[in-house]
Amino acid sequence: MFGGLATVPSNSPHLRKSGSRPVVSDLGVSDNENGAEEGFLNLTEANDMKGGSMPISTAAIMPSPALLWRFKVLLFFVWGFICCKIGWDSVMRMSVDLRDLFLYEAFLYYNPLLLVTMMVWFWGINLWVFAQANVNYAKIFDLDQNHLTHREIWKCATWMTIVVPTSMTAYLYLYSHGEVSLAASQPVLLYAAVAMILIFPFDIFYLSSRFYLLRTLWRIVLPLQAISFSDFFLADILTSMSKVLSDLERSVCRMVHRQVATIAWFEADSVCGSHSVAIPLVLVLPYLFRLFQCLRQYKDTGEKTTLLNALKYSTAVPVIYLSALKYHVFPEKWTNFYRPLWLLSGVLNSLYSFYWDVTRDWDLR
Repeated sequence: MFGGLATVPSNSPHLRKSGSRPVVSDLGVSDNENGAEEGFLNLTEANDMKGGSMPISTAAIMPSPALLWRFKVLLFFVWGFICCKIGWDSVMRMSVDLRDLFLYEAFLYYNPLLLVTMMVWFWGINLWVFAQANVNYAKIFDLDQNHLTHREIWKCATWMTIVVPTSMTAYLYLYSHGEVSLAASQPVLLYAAVAMILIFPFDIFYLSSRFYLLRTLWRIVLPLQAISFSDFFLADILTSMSKVLSDLERSVCRMVHRQVATIAWFEADSVCGSHSVAIPLVLVLPYLFRLFQCLRQYKDTGEKTTLLNALKYSTAVPVIYLSALKYHVFPEKWTNFYRPLWLLSGVLNSLYSFYWDVTRDWDLR
């Protein structure tokens, strides 16, 4: 009674395969009910099959990452061709006597940002090489976990490569077509946008990385604390970009004094001319920053090699000073007295810097 096997009637509705109709009909169920149940089961199976096939069809219409990358590269080259074509046609519209002066001015405004763009590209390549060689550069530069990777650096460089030449093309086009005021606004808007992006206080455009850069620059200007690796590394980069900083100062000077898209800066009494005192001052600042960093390192560590390194950066000061005197003394005095001193100081600075780089920085002795 309790331990025997239960006998199931042969006509039981439970003798069926999962999801199929009964093998035999139940005597208590009508044909209409069986038809309704069969229709419901068939509808459920159809919905399951349809739902399972949707991701496959969606994935089928999505382009592959390689195809998207090729499309972006194609758009990039098309954009580059359009900028070159418009820029060339715009330059050819100008008179021959005005063309050289105007190209020099356009080069001065956009050369600093183009070189900074190139530097960002190469910095991304450096990070890629570090990653391939398993160099923990984040620890070396004292970066947090949210530091930019080489891919993000390249993304920033790509946008800079697009925006800067586009502004330059618009500048050439507008000036050659008589829209001088609109042309003059192009470099001003570009420089203002770059400054706003750097100091933008909201959490967009890599806020932590932007503020890390600004903090490092502040530590370079005022070396009141122990010098970290990122401090003197960025200061060394600034010494290599001293000419870029000088061109940047001249560009901003002309924008402030409303000399953009004019030749007023070419006059002898122009405040932004080659005789400006601000030019050698900006040129010498990166070397002074490194000089003070070396003195700070000597104060902290007591190593005499830091004093020899400071001497290397001090040799750049006479070169810049004597070069600036060319615009403030008579030509005869410059040729007979100051020019030989300038050449001598330049040779001394080059030889000292080369010796230090080979024997100390590169350790090739």
